[in-house]
Amino acid sequence: MSCGLLECGRLQELKAVRDYLFHDRTEPAEKNQTVAENELSWDTSDWETAWESDKSSEQEASSATSAEESTELSGLWLQDCIVSLSPCSDLLVVAREQKAVFLSAKWRTDGGGREEMTLAVSWSGILSTEEGECVSSTICIPLASQKRSSTGRPDWTCVVVGFTSGHVRFYTENGVLLLAQLLHEDQVLRLKCRTYEIPRHPGVTEQHEEISILYPAALVTIDGFSLFQSLRACRNQVARAAAAGSDVIQPPPLAYKKWALQDMDTIVDHCSVGVMTLNVFDQMKNASVLGGFNASVKGSPPAMSQYVTVGGGPYTGFYYAVEGSSQPLLSHVALAVASKLTSALFSAASGWLGWSKNKNQDESVQKHRSKVEPATPLGIRFGLPDSRRHGESICLSPCNTLAGVTDDFGRVTLLDLNRGIAIRMWKGYRDAQLGWLHVPEDRVSRERSASSSLARRHALFLVIYAPRRGILEIWAMQYGPRVGAFTVGKHCRLLYAGYRLLGVNRVTSQGWKIHTHQVCLLDPVTGALRTVNVPFHLALSDKKSEGAKDMHLFKKVTTILKTSDMEPDILESEAKGVLLDIKNSSIQKQALESLLSHKNIPVSCLTNITCALLSALQQQGAEQVDPVLLQFCSSKLKLLTLYTDIRHVNSGADTEEHDEAVDGLDGIEGELARVGPSLQRYAELNSRPSVSFVQDAPDAALPAQAFVSQIECTEDGQLKLIQRSEVEWNQLGSFIFWACLCGQSSPHKICDKLQQAGISPSQLLTLLLSMWLQREKELLRTPTECFQNLHALLVLLSNMEGAIEESWDPQSVSPWWQRGRNILVQSQNSAAALLAAFVSHRVAVAAIASRADSELQSEWEAVSLELEQWAVCVRQLEDVLALQTLLLVPPTVASAGGPVVPCSIKTLLEGGSGGIADNVSKWVFRHNLAPEQLKEVLQKSEDKTLGEGAGQDVKVLKSQENSDGTAEMLVAMCKRFPRSLSPNLLFAHCCWEYVVQWNKDPEEAAHLCRAMEHLKLVSSPQIQLGICTMMWTTFIVKRFSAAAFLVEKVGKAPKDRLCRRDVGMGDRALTSFLVCCVRLLQILMEADSAVAEVPPPELSVEEVWCGAEGPASIAELALEQKGVHYPLVQHHCLLASLLHAASTFSLKVKPLSLFDSKGKNAFFRDLTTIQLMPSGDMDPGLVLLRQEFLLRVLTSWVQRIGDPSDSASGARPRTLPASGAQAERWPSLCLELGSLLQVSPDVLRRHLVCQLYNQGLDLHAEEVMLEVEDKDVLGSQLLMITGQRLSYSLLRSQSQTQPAMELLARLPPTLCTWLKAMDPSELRCPLVPLPQTSRLVGHLIEMLPENHAQYSLALHLLEAVDALTAED
Repeated sequence: MSCGLLECGRLQELKAVRDYLFHDRTEPAEKNQTVAENELSWDTSDWETAWESDKSSEQEASSATSAEESTELSGLWLQDCIVSLSPCSDLLVVAREQKAVFLSAKWRTDGGGREEMTLAVSWSGILSTEEGECVSSTICIPLASQKRSSTGRPDWTCVVVGFTSGHVRFYTENGVLLLAQLLHEDQVLRLKCRTYEIPRHPGVTEQHEEISILYPAALVTIDGFSLFQSLRACRNQVARAAAAGSDVIQPPPLAYKKWALQDMDTIVDHCSVGVMTLNVFDQMKNASVLGGFNASVKGSPPAMSQYVTVGGGPYTGFYYAVEGSSQPLLSHVALAVASKLTSALFSAASGWLGWSKNKNQDESVQKHRSKVEPATPLGIRFGLPDSRRHGESICLSPCNTLAGVTDDFGRVTLLDLNRGIAIRMWKGYRDAQLGWLHVPEDRVSRERSASSSLARRHALFLVIYAPRRGILEIWAMQYGPRVGAFTVGKHCRLLYAGYRLLGVNRVTSQGWKIHTHQVCLLDPVTGALRTVNVPFHLALSDKKSEGAKDMHLFKKVTTILKTSDMEPDILESEAKGVLLDIKNSSIQKQALESLLSHKNIPVSCLTNITCALLSALQQQGAEQVDPVLLQFCSSKLKLLTLYTDIRHVNSGADTEEHDEAVDGLDGIEGELARVGPSLQRYAELNSRPSVSFVQDAPDAALPAQAFVSQIECTEDGQLKLIQRSEVEWNQLGSFIFWACLCGQSSPHKICDKLQQAGISPSQLLTLLLSMWLQREKELLRTPTECFQNLHALLVLLSNMEGAIEESWDPQSVSPWWQRGRNILVQSQNSAAALLAAFVSHRVAVAAIASRADSELQSEWEAVSLELEQWAVCVRQLEDVLALQTLLLVPPTVASAGGPVVPCSIKTLLEGGSGGIADNVSKWVFRHNLAPEQLKEVLQKSEDKTLGEGAGQDVKVLKSQENSDGTAEMLVAMCKRFPRSLSPNLLFAHCCWEYVVQWNKDPEEAAHLCRAMEHLKLVSSPQIQLGICTMMWTTFIVKRFSAAAFLVEKVGKAPKDRLCRRDVGMGDRALTSFLVCCVRLLQILMEADSAVAEVPPPELSVEEVWCGAEGPASIAELALEQKGVHYPLVQHHCLLASLLHAASTFSLKVKPLSLFDSKGKNAFFRDLTTIQLMPSGDMDPGLVLLRQEFLLRVLTSWVQRIGDPSDSASGARPRTLPASGAQAERWPSLCLELGSLLQVSPDVLRRHLVCQLYNQGLDLHAEEVMLEVEDKDVLGSQLLMITGQRLSYSLLRSQSQTQPAMELLARLPPTLCTWLKAMDPSELRCPLVPLPQTSRLVGHLIEMLPENHAQYSLALHLLEAVDALTAED
């Protein structure tokens, strides 16, 4: 272990931080660059070629410097900023002039899945409030949590900022101002903090918390405890004011001590050492020097606060303030109401928390708030005079006894603060930055050392960062060597806080683990925040540092491993020599682990090195040898020997056969022949090529390092396999057993080696079966040979000691065989699992039979129980193989069902009683199998024998599927699972699968239509009702209500954009969706009506699948649904029909406005609840609106069927065809809606007849006219249509003939005037053959009674039409 720079975080948005802080610099630079480019944009084509050769060499010479200059520019900006980091590394403050940016810690996951801390911008803004003031110093102080459950993490972090105006302000992490005070009217030079530390020795004085603020001629100290309480109260008051929306009351000033530092020309930095007490000799010496011969000495030495300053004249100054010589300075109000610090804090809190007495006191506080108290003079005790040297900074050590000082001569001076002298100096460190590391001794090393009974030791290191040289050095204190050096950037910032959490004391810190970083290095180029890690042993001297020597040897081992071209013999000898020279057992173990984990070392070398180390350890005394290292070496040597033996056996030619193992396979050929076609079909479908890495292949060579890493040795000397990743586990199994399965090695020898090594037989069984299942494709090529070898291995493993327990209770299942079944049950490689189950079953039968021969006859019950378990497992694996083969059949066209999910016995059992039907329904969706075709398959599977006709039907289905035997496989599946794939269950799952897929992509309206078709084929009304209810609640009602509200809002069929925004689908898909809604509600009403007449079905599964413990099937959930309220369903169906009509014909309507308040309130309620429905006669105005809408529907329908060009054009995709059942259903639908909406059906029929005649569809009109009841009104309406036709023929036709004109002259004046008043433009088809018009007039004469006012006019029309017909 050596020094290291570890990345603890990374800054984000560095460029944004720089641009924000230097906004005033970037803009002029960009403008100047643009102006220069514009001014230098003259034509240089005449002389450019002459300089081209010289310019190329200059560009090459300057290419290296340009990169360096860009790096310098990218990192130079941080040197002009004031940077402070919280000791917990969770808050970073970067400030410049009036601006500041706060960066808070956030955790994120990188690309490799590891969590890392990043610092992102949480607040940015301007901190200065007065004109001309700038930020001069900042510190981040984490405040400890007061909760009992706290473990050392800070509650929040306070940002303290000093300004050039003398103000000191306190902020939260979010930039909220908590407290501000003017302590001295001069620039704040430096802010420093000291927090509580537990004394490591009994004689060390316990230091109190405080914050010190340095001014050019004054030093202010604030007590940490009072500041902690004030900041907490301020933060709580700000939070309450923000929640209440009131103004924040300005808190009173803080209590502080203020010293006027004298006898020093300039002061630039300081450190507050803390309270110290002199011994008696030093006390008498100081009294004699200061007071002379007659000086008096007090009985007890006084306590003094020590302050050390750096600057000039003298170079370093030591100040001592005797405790009690100066009272804390308080504000005018605080002095009036407080006598102690606690009472002052209480009164201060009462003032700003809203307990003030009157306004006069507030005004007096405002008047005296800006008052600055005078400082108490404090003379210098002594210093280090150096007229030419000027100090730049001072850094106090954590133990408060040493301090590092930098000066303008490029020197770093180490001061002994107790004696007041310089004890060490480094040169060549101009602009150096300092930090300290306080490293405790490792507990493990301490326990092993001879002085373990003494107190725990600590080491102190000085960290020096030299930016001019770009180097970071670590020096051991006080006169130790340089223990580490790192090459870093030249523009980094060394961030050393020197304090921890504020608000900690001896009581609250018990049991805390305060996580803080002592020194951090910030790189502004990369944004990396790195911490320095130094081990304790580097502080030891060379004579005592055996660990340092061992670390050097360990580094040598690492160097040897990095050498790639070294011969194995030389590598072995060097590594062996270095390993034996290491004295520390932990480092020796670490070096051996490095050797064992290296992939390029031959196994023979590793064996020799481990054997040599083990021999050296055994030759040592028992007291000197580390037992952990001894056991480690012996276990690794045992593993290397086992690896060598297995590799030797697998590479040999000894493949002797054992007849006793083969004899147990009698009769297995019949089982193979029975499942042979299924295995062949499965192998063909599962033989698609796949992409994999070479090193992940199961037959890849397993190095010794991987073998050793996957096996560990227990305390009793046994070996235990470690299952890490699936790839490594299969490679280990292939290395041990694959040669045996292929017949290339002897199973007996392998099993003997494994048994001698002490590996558990149960782990070997798991490894063997896992490898067998993983290499399924290779096994299916030569199953017979692999069968025999697997049988031999299973027999040998079963006969090992500890495999089958002697104390096994025959009345229970064998744990040994249950382990094998569990592996097969979880496998998704069904073919390999089935073959392994055949072999395992045979081995189990033979083992149980041999055991039963030696046992009593009463134990035969256990034999049957164990064999029954294997029989069930084999049957389940056969079912899974058939199902997996069907699922592997690829669809003829690409589908949206996704990849095939492999199944196993475990997944099917966890899938519940509907797991099999769910998998088949997914297959049906991927193949887009029509519901009628699926119905035919289910009908054929119900027959016990397939006749010729049935075979022809299956062939027809096969040709339709075009999938090479897919139909036969599906029929076989249905016969294999007669209960799990019953028609009701399968259709229910198919319906649900289609609606789930439609919900994923609502644009695919065909999926929802297919779902309705499958739902219609469910024969049980109970299941139908339940599925309809679940579909409506889960998928339909939300989109249906959105569609209804959208149409109500726009008042017409919405456009595509609005549909996608509110409903989640386009306008085309919306029409299909509304059709499916109508069908769903109709099916629901039909099912509700038939529930009482049909008993509920009984759902069950096959006997071997009775152990399913998963969710209920869709059919079972459907049977658990409550009954629906029929009127409420009919109410929703009515609305769906209206929406469908409006969307189909693009009509303007507000559908919800066609209902009264009761009807509106009943919409979109739970269909199982009873709602207050509309009853009685409706408002005539509402009925009139409904009648107008239905009449418009009929008009639009007539226009569609009468204009085939419009319906055939692609401009209106939602138009209906000109003929067929779909077109014919609209009149009957309108009549049904009219009866529900209290609209007279006779009005609808009369309007339909008139529209049909208007369209020229006289034959359709005559059919509807037979059902009209009010003939008189219809006759008057048709009389107008007849007049318009005759007026068009006689008056407005472009081809008027002479006979027609003569006829017009012979007409009666009354008829002629009436015809001229007619408007034929209202007719959509004015040119109608005269025979049709003649028939229409004949119907008029029949409808109108003789006493009708227009009867004579009808007679005149009849004469006119007859005359025209005679002329034609």
